[in-house]
Amino acid sequence: MNEDRAAEMVARIARAMVENPDEVSASVGEERGEPVIDLVVAEPDRGQVIGRGGRGAHALRTLLRAATGPRSEGGLGLHIVD
Repeated sequence: MNEDRAAEMVARIARAMVENPDEVSASVGEERGEPVIDLVVAEPDRGQVIGRGGRGAHALRTLLRAATGPRSEGGLGLHIVD
């Protein structure tokens, strides 16, 4: 799966989790020299995406890893933008 399709997949899933789906966007960026998907959500929805104990964010990262492979093998990471 290419990076743009992976970003769209993450955005689509995040839109289903939040109350303001029009304010969700995802793009491919870089963090510490590694490719990541930067997920932007509205401030009030950030807790919905992260979830209790980080479960929502963990689930998104698991799906992303399944789609692109582990980061150690060139897969993408996920960064929820503050």
